[in-house]
Amino acid sequence: MAKPLVSILIPAFNAEEWIADTLASAVAQTWPNKEIIVVDDGSKDGTVDVVKRFARQGVTLVTQPNQGAAAARNTAFSASKGEYIQWLDADDLLGANKLSLQVDTLERVGSKRKLASGGWGQFLYRPARAEFVPTPLWASLSPTEWLRRKMSLNLHMQTGTWLVSRELTEAAGPWDTRLLGDDDGEYFCRVLLQSDGVVFVPDARVFYRMAGSGSLSYIGLSNKKIDAQFRSMELHIAYLLSLEDSAQTRDACVTYLQNWLHNFYPDRLDIVELAKSKARELGGQLHDPRVPWKYAWIQTLFGPSWAKRAQVLLPRIRWGIARRWDRALLRIQPPVRDVS
Repeated sequence: MAKPLVSILIPAFNAEEWIADTLASAVAQTWPNKEIIVVDDGSKDGTVDVVKRFARQGVTLVTQPNQGAAAARNTAFSASKGEYIQWLDADDLLGANKLSLQVDTLERVGSKRKLASGGWGQFLYRPARAEFVPTPLWASLSPTEWLRRKMSLNLHMQTGTWLVSRELTEAAGPWDTRLLGDDDGEYFCRVLLQSDGVVFVPDARVFYRMAGSGSLSYIGLSNKKIDAQFRSMELHIAYLLSLEDSAQTRDACVTYLQNWLHNFYPDRLDIVELAKSKARELGGQLHDPRVPWKYAWIQTLFGPSWAKRAQVLLPRIRWGIARRWDRALLRIQPPVRDVS
């Protein structure tokens, strides 16, 4: 029997520094029947030139004016033909047998409405140093239990961990181009809603490059990203309650709102009030976030807005130092491209 085609779909924007490693990991997949499609979303650097070097290895390049990652993903899916869909960000890496393990698992299950997930580890520049730390989402779960754990425990799964059938992808609908952040979180909620549950494949590994403030998921002080984040949260709550409206799921939604409230407080009190109102509708109550002790003196001297800025900016400085150090070590040690 012919092995099903897997489409590896990669949105790219100014990814010149990373995308060669990403494509190398896609090409190196032990699953033989695959197509690799990169949609360049109006990059201003040398991303297109790097991708073109992989044309002889079966990589297809599509270009479009800059429209955002969600739009690039929708374009990539429109150009694909695979029976299974592997979403992959342009700076992350797939373990060599990731697709083989997940396709074999889903084929044994025999349902196009099941989706596969796997373990993921985070790294800066050296994938060999990736740390794989299991969470309660690293399990085979029903859609309701998966979303409840995600929201109540403030967890997530990295985009590349999933393998989804074409049938399930079409049922979920396109990526939401309105969301500037957490578009993957919202999208996979819709995939879960259309699914019969998650099959966790522990050895199907993904290597997640931590991009810090350059990440799409980084909110910072951007009002547009703050608005998009709260919109995604409202959708998460509606999705979970559509599956099960119970005391347990309502408590999970309230906890979810509380866990994220610090991203809106004190600069976006309008969203804080919306969140508190939503919590009351769910039978709960939110409390204003406390400033961590190491920033409390800034609040005392300069006020809560300056303390919030310190909470955002100082970790970025520490992050930048860690990235420069890890990059320096990479120059000393040879890169490891054949991850597994």
